[in-house]
Amino acid sequence: MTAMISFQGVPGAYSDLACRNAYPAMTTLPCASFEAAIDAVRDGRAALGMLPCENSLAGRVSDIHQLLPDSGLYIIGEQFQRVEHCLLGVKGARIDEIRRAHSHSVALGQVRRILAELDLTAVVEADTAGAAELVAGWGRKQDAAIASALAADIYGLQILRANVEDAAHNTTRFYVVAPRAAAVDPATRNLMTTFVFRVRNVPAALYKALGGFATNGVNMTRLESYMINGAFTATQFLCDVEGHPEHTSVRRALEELSFFSTEMRVLGVYPMAGFRVRQSAAE
Repeated sequence: MTAMISFQGVPGAYSDLACRNAYPAMTTLPCASFEAAIDAVRDGRAALGMLPCENSLAGRVSDIHQLLPDSGLYIIGEQFQRVEHCLLGVKGARIDEIRRAHSHSVALGQVRRILAELDLTAVVEADTAGAAELVAGWGRKQDAAIASALAADIYGLQILRANVEDAAHNTTRFYVVAPRAAAVDPATRNLMTTFVFRVRNVPAALYKALGGFATNGVNMTRLESYMINGAFTATQFLCDVEGHPEHTSVRRALEELSFFSTEMRVLGVYPMAGFRVRQSAAE
């Protein structure tokens, strides 16, 4: 059987596109929620899961921060997917006939220029690909969807205009998760480590906990905080750093962090995506 990779959304979603680009030999498994996508990996229906964690315009995907640490899954890779919005209409529709644009609220906020240019009414739907499915089902020339080119192919729509997003750098980063941690050789170049931790509820705890990364020269690419268990004093942090926990610099930094933390858990060690490597080289 062909291995499956789960994602949240319907066929044609950007998460679906990320799965197909990263693992073209795998079959994508649409799931109704992030919880369902995680469950599919946990119960063995999918070998991997593709979970969005942050977007260059919209910021972090907060649900993943809450769900991933306690999921029992491990991050074994990352994928960056360029978000290229298209204006999709039914076959035979002309762009001057469109009156309404349907899509996810975030996507609609990313295409304000074309909405204003064409004087379109924005209609919020559950997701981008779902909007394409609705427009195809209605068959009305006055309704269009903001979605991917993949969604156009799947639902039989035509691309009235491609790349209608306001910002060309609109990119979503995904964690690729699996039931078991990847065995990564510390000698491998361009590695990332993701972990969560909670600091002690004392003054300057976070400052002291993170000081080891500066003194040991470890590059921290991401630090996000979020509340857990409804307690205003129980803040958990999710962090991405460059390197492997067995590298001397990373090991020393994590030891110092653990001293000032009540809990620290590594969620995954994995290779940097080519997108990240190319970006770093260009800086």
